[in-house]
Amino acid sequence: MPNIKELTDLTTQVRRDIIRMVHKVNSGHPGGSLGCAEFFVSLYQELMETKDGFDMDGIGEDLFFLSNGHISPVYYSVLARSGYFPVEELNTFRLINTRLQGHPTTHEGLPGIRIASGSLGQGMSVAIGAAQAKKLNNDDHLVYSLHGDGELQEGQNWEAIMYASAKKVDNLISTVDLNQQQIDGSTDDVLPMGSLRAKFEAFGWTVLDIEKGNDIEAVIKGMKEAKSLTGKGKPVCVLLHTVMGNGIDFMMHTHAWHGKAPNDEQLANGLAQNPETLGDY
Repeated sequence: MPNIKELTDLTTQVRRDIIRMVHKVNSGHPGGSLGCAEFFVSLYQELMETKDGFDMDGIGEDLFFLSNGHISPVYYSVLARSGYFPVEELNTFRLINTRLQGHPTTHEGLPGIRIASGSLGQGMSVAIGAAQAKKLNNDDHLVYSLHGDGELQEGQNWEAIMYASAKKVDNLISTVDLNQQQIDGSTDDVLPMGSLRAKFEAFGWTVLDIEKGNDIEAVIKGMKEAKSLTGKGKPVCVLLHTVMGNGIDFMMHTHAWHGKAPNDEQLANGLAQNPETLGDY
């Protein structure tokens, strides 16, 4: 059984990391990062089967690909606090010539990062290719990916989604961060996409919803259900209903904090709402 208290404490500390990282350089994307904190903690602490150490091949372990790479603060925080690299390195976020760039890159050799993800809409294709490679290598581990809901306005996604079902890529779990916000407003105002469930099902995927995407117990339960649906001839899509800016009241339910850093006063307010649990870097 997962230790929910420990996972909740880690999630709170991750939220502190996120806003401190973005505040220091007055740059970055706190909103989506905060909304996905429970997902990343669940994925790396409870769900994925990984080996000791890190190599780019990833044979014999589960893989994860972040497609909406602008939410790198939550990704870096959880990787560091899961032992992939020193937590103190979070202090170098977005600085010139560091490994923790605004969008993840591979040329700096940061453990845990397998693709650069600056341009939206490409992670689905990469994840599908990795999942097919696992099948060719007789590797029965899974491939996970994460995508923004606004990101699905990019056409390449739908070519890949169609391909995955046609080729029965059933070792893939692609999660959509369904926060209904993007940089210029709500997804419904910018470019309505209708029912993503209906779309994925029409393209031949198995779809499940996690309605409480910011409840760590619900996320773990839902993702374990998703795992149980793999290997049955269809790729699996998880619609993760989250709140942008979750955990900091003035950042929640608005696109305004998609890509804006808090000032000193706002940082102090956000930190007060998320008490230090595991030690700040």
